[in-house]
Amino acid sequence: MIRLFDPREHFRSLREVAGLSLLVIPVGLLSGSASAFFLWALELATETRFEHGWLLWLLPLGGIVISLLYHWFGKSAEGGNNLILEQIHAPGGGVPARMAPLVLVGTVLTHLFGGSAGREGTAVQMGGSLADAYRRVFRISAEHQRLLLMAGVAAGFGSVFGTPVAGAVFAMEVLVIGRIQYEALIPVLVASVVGDWACSAWGIHHTPYHIDIGGGERLSPYLLLWAGLGGIAFGLTSRLFSELVHNLHGLWKKFIPVFWLRPVAGALVVIGLVYALGTRDYLGLGVTNPDPNAVTVLSSFHAGGATPWSWWWKLLFTAVTLSCGFKGGEVTPLFFIGAALGNMIGTLAGLPIDLMAGLGFIAVFAGAANTPLACTLMGVELFGSHYAPHFALACFVAYYFSGHSGIYSSQIIGVPKRGAGSGLPSDVSLREAQAFLSLQSAARLWPLSFDPELPTSMQDDHDIVTREMGKIRIYLTPRDQTPTTGFWSKINSRPLYRTVINAAKKDGLQNAAAYMTHYGFNQGGKVHVEGAETANPNLTVCVELIDHKDVLEAFCKRHSALLSGRTIVYKHVEHWSLERRELVETDASPNEVIDGDKAPLESNS
Repeated sequence: MIRLFDPREHFRSLREVAGLSLLVIPVGLLSGSASAFFLWALELATETRFEHGWLLWLLPLGGIVISLLYHWFGKSAEGGNNLILEQIHAPGGGVPARMAPLVLVGTVLTHLFGGSAGREGTAVQMGGSLADAYRRVFRISAEHQRLLLMAGVAAGFGSVFGTPVAGAVFAMEVLVIGRIQYEALIPVLVASVVGDWACSAWGIHHTPYHIDIGGGERLSPYLLLWAGLGGIAFGLTSRLFSELVHNLHGLWKKFIPVFWLRPVAGALVVIGLVYALGTRDYLGLGVTNPDPNAVTVLSSFHAGGATPWSWWWKLLFTAVTLSCGFKGGEVTPLFFIGAALGNMIGTLAGLPIDLMAGLGFIAVFAGAANTPLACTLMGVELFGSHYAPHFALACFVAYYFSGHSGIYSSQIIGVPKRGAGSGLPSDVSLREAQAFLSLQSAARLWPLSFDPELPTSMQDDHDIVTREMGKIRIYLTPRDQTPTTGFWSKINSRPLYRTVINAAKKDGLQNAAAYMTHYGFNQGGKVHVEGAETANPNLTVCVELIDHKDVLEAFCKRHSALLSGRTIVYKHVEHWSLERRELVETDASPNEVIDGDKAPLESNS
C-alpha cells in the first residue's frame, strides 16, 4: 500500500526546513545591511573621485595602504572568496571576522583612487565572514557551518545586485563545476531574499537595466543563432580574463618580491594607460559616469555607446588592478566587458544592440564564474523573461567555451567539460586542474623531457647520502581551535593544525605538513567517515613534523600549551639526498660504496 501522507514524516520535514530557515535569517539581515553600507560608501567614493580627478595620482599610495593592512591584519583573510569556498567544501577553521572590515576598506580605497574593480567579491566575503562570526558568537553547532557560509554568500550576492533568486542559485552552483547540491536550497533562498530586503530597507536602490521587447522575432532562429555565436565569443573572453588575472598575479610575485611594491607598480600601469588612451572611462565600476559621452555599462546598451575595443580596455584595466593586490570583485567589470563586447557584436552584425549587450552582460560572467544557471536567472531578474531562451543559450555556451578556467581557483570540478582537457580527473580544484593541464601541454610540446626511459648515463651520476632524522605525528581534528582569550580573539581563532604548522615554520623545523583522512577515529573516540557532500569536521588530521630528535623534543616542550593531551607519535627515519658523484680517474675503493643495508626513508611507516 502506498502511503501518500505520513504526519510524522512531514512534520519532521517541516520542522527541519523551518528551523534552518529561521537559523539563516540573521545572516540575511547582517549581510544585507553590510551590503547597504558598502554600496553607500562605494557611491560616495565614486562621486568623490569624479569631483577630484587628482585622486588618481594617489592610487599607488592607496595600494601601499591596502597591502600593509592585509599584511599586518589579514592573515588567512587574504584568501578572499577562495577561502570561503574552501571552508564550504571542508569546514574547519572558519572564516575570520576581520575579513569583512578589511575587504570593505580595501575595496572603497581601490575605487576612491581609481582602481578598476567590482563589488561582488566584497559583498560575498562580508556575507561569509559575518555568517561565520554569527555562528561563533551564538555557539551554533559546527555541523551548520557549511549552511551558514552558503547563506552568507547568497545573501551578499543577492543583496548587492538586487537578484535574490540568482544569489541563492549562485551560492549552490559556484561550489562545484557541473554539479549542483540542493540540500540547502530553501534556507539559502530565504537568506538571499532577506538580504535583498534588508539592503532595500536601508534605502539602497539598484541600477535599472532595460532590453526592448521585440515582436515575433523573440524566438526567431536568427536571433537564437547569434545568441549561441555570441556565447562562444563571451566564453573565450571569460577565459582570457581569468587567465590574464592569474598569470599577471604570478608575474607580479616573480619580478617584484617586495609585496607592497606590487600595487604601486600596478597603479603606475593604470595611470599610464589612462594618459595613453586619454580617457578615464575604464576606472572604477564603470556603471555610470557624469560625462554623457563616456563609455559605461549603461551606455553599452545603446548604439554608439561603446567603441569596438572598449571591452578589451576594461578587461586590461581590471586585470592589472586586481592581479597586483587591489581589492574588489570581478563581476561588475565583467558586466562592463560583456556589455561592451555585445555592443560591438550587435553593431557589426546589425542585431539589436540592447539584446546583445544584455547577453554579454550575463554570459561573460557565466563563463568566468562557471555559473550558467545562476546567470540565466540573473538575466531574467534584471531584464525580464521575454528573452529567457537567449539568456540560457548564451550563458551555457559561454560556460562550455570558457574551458577549465575561472575567477575562483578553489572551485571543484565535479563534471569535467567535454573537450577542455583529455584525461582531466574529476573532484579536483581549478587550481589543480590548471597545473595538470599545464603539465599535459608541456608533455605534448617537449615529450622527451617527460620520457621516463632516460639514458642510463643521465640517471646514474648521483650518489645517495643519508643522515639520521626524526619524525613526529600529531593527531588532531579540523574543528580543533587554537586556545585563545578575549571576545575578538575567539571569533578570529584559527584551526589548531594550522597554528602548529606555522609555529614549526617560525621555529625553523625542516618539514611540516597536514594530512586529512576520510575514515577513522582519534583518541579512542567514535569512528567518523567523510560525507559524500558535507565535510566532516571531526575527522582526523595528522600533522607531521620532520627534523632531528632533539629539535622535535624542544618544539613539543616549547608548545606544550598547544599539544597537551594530543596523541603524538615519534618515529626514527633517515633523510636521503642525491649528490652528484665526483668523476675521478682512479677506481672507487670498496669503502666508497653505499651500504646496501640502509633502510629507505620511512621504510617502517
